[in-house]
Order: sequence, then structure tokens, then C-alpha cells
Amino acid sequence: MAHHSANDLPSRLSMWQRVREYAVPPSMIETATARRAVGDWAGACAAARIDVDLDPRAVRDRHGTDLVHRLRADLRRLTPDLLRWHMPRIAPDGRLRPGLTVSLARYGADGAPPLELVVRTPPAWADAGQRMSLALWEGPAQGAPRHHPHPHPDRRFRLDLHRHLWDAGRSRELARRCGAYEATSAEPVDLPDPLGGRGRSDPADPSAGTSALWALGRWAAEAELLLRAEGRPRGAFAVRLGARSRAVLELVAPDDSHTPVCRPLREALPPAEAAALPLLPEAAARVLPDLELLRAGLIAPGRLHPLVAAALPVSGRAAVSGPAAAPGDPHRVACRGEVHRIALRDGVLTAVDHDPAELRREGLLVALGGPALPCLRAIDAVHRSPEALSAVRERLRHGDVAGALAVVEGLLGPAAVLRDGPLREELESAAQRRVDHGLFRSGLVAVHPAAGAAGGGHAEAGHRPRLDRRTPHEVRRKRAGRDRPRTGMTR
Repeated sequence: MAHHSANDLPSRLSMWQRVREYAVPPSMIETATARRAVGDWAGACAAARIDVDLDPRAVRDRHGTDLVHRLRADLRRLTPDLLRWHMPRIAPDGRLRPGLTVSLARYGADGAPPLELVVRTPPAWADAGQRMSLALWEGPAQGAPRHHPHPHPDRRFRLDLHRHLWDAGRSRELARRCGAYEATSAEPVDLPDPLGGRGRSDPADPSAGTSALWALGRWAAEAELLLRAEGRPRGAFAVRLGARSRAVLELVAPDDSHTPVCRPLREALPPAEAAALPLLPEAAARVLPDLELLRAGLIAPGRLHPLVAAALPVSGRAAVSGPAAAPGDPHRVACRGEVHRIALRDGVLTAVDHDPAELRREGLLVALGGPALPCLRAIDAVHRSPEALSAVRERLRHGDVAGALAVVEGLLGPAAVLRDGPLREELESAAQRRVDHGLFRSGLVAVHPAAGAAGGGHAEAGHRPRLDRRTPHEVRRKRAGRDRPRTGMTR
């Protein structure tokens, strides 16, 4: 097994290691699997923190029985915990990529309005709980929630061509589709400086940079699936290499009996034409992060999602040690020349080697400004900033409130009263952000916090927000319009 220090471990692999540790806890997988096994797809979604924003009965009334049968079949095959495992994430914390709409399945005949089963993530300011929502996208004119920043399906992160990433019945295809048996490269072969001076890597993209592995051996086969889904047997397609860089390739073969291969396009296309080409999804362009972690010896097969571990060729891999164990019970503290114990008693962390009457007297002395016993100082430090605070913080970032509270209760006891300090601040902040998520879900707040700068929204009073492509049109028009007054009395 390869050993890595904190200094030589790539930040991308370190991020994915934390994601696999905290983002999809075993309790979520167990509960979602149990509910899915009895046919309760909605209960499985609830266990995986996915809100259901579609009604099959309403779909039947609008689009007919045949389509709702196909939709129900996909919902029964949906494995929400596996979908959360494979959802796109951003650096450096590994949270879900915000404001994203991902297509899971496409329906409808030729000439009919587009219908897609999609999963959406909230914007970054409302991502508390890391919840997602399941919906049916019915085209640009219908089914697009106005409060979502990007309600249309994103072609870069589409999963309708990669059902093995969310369909338990096809999860066995994972090894073949993710590049487990193919060649990989840190730089695309025969491509012009993909991540160098011509292109700038996206700092929010955990796959950005030269450390990212490209599944070159799968590009031709995946491009064939992509072009076939677009109604093109052969032709050109694009691969996104960075925030401002993409490669344009073409899929060619002498005839239908030969395996197609991809090669760089001989003549450069104008930017508008290149942007209109079919885009190879990220799931096809890059190697699965789990493969990178396994090859680097940073994760044990037993810590993978069960469906992922069953599909990948992980036999013979060296086991890696898990995270450091939590402090045991009892703790030991040097107090008045002796070693005293601190342990959980009756649901509260207490100094067991001191008489209760003595502890009450010492507590009163501390309240009057006197010095505290070393045992009491140790208990107070554990309450305010425990050793397990980083584990609590990681769980809260990924929405695992139950897991975070379990860590706190195991450390301080279920009857403990939190004191002022970093631990309490983290829990209070998580609770407040859940309120923000509820406001977003209900549509009671502006899409962009900048829209509330003058109206009491999330922007701070007096703050002048930057204009960007996410700024609402009305705000952009008022700030950039030519008829805007240019006096010092206006903003």
C-alpha cells in the first residue's frame, strides 16, 4: 500500500477521501436500501435527503399512461444513495455542485416536447443539508421553477447516458464504463496544451488541473453513445478541458464493421460551431474518483458504496486504515498530583473521581471568579472545542446532522448542555442555514442574494454586489442602463 503524508497528497484526492468518508454515511445507504427493497422509492429518496417534486398522477393526466409507466419503472430502479455518491462536487469541501440540473432519463417521441427526469441541487447560499430534488422537466416553457438558478438540464453533467451511476440494475457496468480496464493519462494525448496557458482551470472543479486523470481509452466508445443519442452515427464532438478550454475531436471508422476511434479535428472550427457540438459528459471524460483512491491506497474496498465495491475490480487491494478513533471512555487528566478520570455518567460528561458535593462547591467557586479544578477545565474545553470538532464540522457540511449529533452525544453525552464556543457555533450555523434552504424551497426569497441588497435580502446592508451572469436581469438593467442617474446621491 502506498503511504502518503499530508504534504504530498494531492488536494483533489484528499477532498474525495473526505467526501467518501462523510457525504454518504452507511446509515443512509442501509435505510435507503431497505426502503427500496420493499418498493418504497419515495421513502428511499427521503432517506437519501432527496425531495420529490413530481406527481405521477399529474404526469399521467398531462402525458398519458405509457409515459407514466416508463417514469414509474425508472423511479423504482432509482438508487438515490448511489446517485448521491456519484453526483458532481466542487472543491475544496467536496459539497454538491450548486445550482445544477442533471438529466437522469429522457422520454417522449420525435417531434414531441422534451420530457426528462432530472435531479436538482440548490444554489450555494441555500445548500444546507446538501439536499437534492427530483422533478420532471417538461421543456423551457413548463416545469422550470423560477426560483432555481439553472432549471434547464446541464449537458456537461448529464447522466441519462450513464444509468449505471444511479440504476442499481445496471451498476455492474461501472467498471467497463468508468475506465477501470482502460489506459489513463494525466494529459490528453495529441491534444494542444489542454490545461496550460491556453485554458484556465476552474477552481471550483475538483477534477481541474493536471492531476486529473482522463479516461482516454473510453472516449471513442462513449462518444459513439453520445452521438447516437443525438441522432448522429459519426461526426465531431467536444470535450471540456477547463473553464475556457475544450478539445474538438471527431469519431471516425472505415465502415460499420470496424471499431470507431476519435482523433483531433484537422481543421479548427469557429467558436460558435464548436460550442454547438455534442459535449462529452464529465462522467465519460474522466476516470472515476473511486478508482484513483483505490490505486493510491487511500480507501479500502469496504468503505466504498456496496454497489460500487461489487462492480469494481478491487480484489487484492491493500486495506487502508480508517480515521482516527474517537477519544475513549474514560479520559484521564492530571489533577492535584493524581490522575483522575473523566467519563460519561447518567448521560453527562463528569469527573468521576470527585465527590458530587465537591464538584458543586468547585462550580460555585468558578462562578464567583475562582480557579477551576483541572478536571473541570478539561470538561469545559471538551464542551467548547472538542477533539472531534473537525469530524462534526465535516458531517454538517455534507448535511449529516444525525451523524454530527451522534458524535457530539458520544463525546459529551445525550444530556449535555452545550456551552459557548466553536462547537455550539457550528451547530447553530447549520440550523440557521437549514432555514435558508426552507425559504429557497418555498420560493420566498430572491434567486440571487444581490437582488435583496436594497430590499432586505441576504446581502449585507450597504453592500454593492458585483454584476455577473447570475445577476437578475432587472438588477443588471438598473445598474448598467444608460438612463441611470450619475449623481453622487444614487447607487
